[in-house]
Amino acid sequence: MAGRLEGMVALITGGGTGIGAATARAFAREGAKVVVTGRRAGPIQAVAAETSGLAVQGDVRDDRHLAEAVATAVRRFGGLDVAVANAGVTGGGGLVSVSDQQWEELLGVNLTGVMKVGRAALPALLDRGGGSIVNVASVAGLVAGPESAGYVAGKSAILGLTRSMAYDYGPSGIRVNTLCPGWVRTEMSEAEMDALAELRGIDREAAFRLVSRRLPLRRVAAAEEIAACCLFLAGDESSFVTGAVLVADGGGHIVDAGTLAFADTDP
Repeated sequence: MAGRLEGMVALITGGGTGIGAATARAFAREGAKVVVTGRRAGPIQAVAAETSGLAVQGDVRDDRHLAEAVATAVRRFGGLDVAVANAGVTGGGGLVSVSDQQWEELLGVNLTGVMKVGRAALPALLDRGGGSIVNVASVAGLVAGPESAGYVAGKSAILGLTRSMAYDYGPSGIRVNTLCPGWVRTEMSEAEMDALAELRGIDREAAFRLVSRRLPLRRVAAAEEIAACCLFLAGDESSFVTGAVLVADGGGHIVDAGTLAFADTDP
């Protein structure tokens, strides 16, 4: 039986670890040819070898790198059908504490990088007569956390960028959607949990339990669960979905924080 992405070619940024790597594996299992990019050569080469794909090292802020990645997909696999703008960074601070350098990096990677991926991919998608772009944002695009001004600003702006892209290129058969994950067990989130664990005097697993204790599902996601969302948005199952926001956060965004004091479960 043919896979859901049989015959398609996909570009996945930030493809060496976490959500990007899981997405590359899921796409390859469903028949896609994948090109993965990232700043670290080792991880993307490992994922490319595992998925029979190709690795192109570089930074999503670099137009030449993205042009090379798209050209590689076209030259080696015949075209491009899907682009997953997944590369991202975290960090920074509140409005007063975030430095100009941190602000520029957060918006440069998380927002401008997403724009540049779309801009680089569009000509190749148009040559195929259409395609799908998945912009990976965060639940931070919908709600704010503490000391995260640059991160929240960048992720929120992705939603508006997605809508603009969807409107402009829908008539050409290109769908553009945003995916907003919550806490996911990845290399990045493990580093954040280690920092929280040190602050609270607990271990990493206790930190994961702490951040998920108020989520309706009471757990964090596996990267494979978010990859399944990317797979849905990339393929024909979402053929009438564009400009949308798919939230995969264990239900966290539906919780009214002000009522949690009345909860009779976790203190």
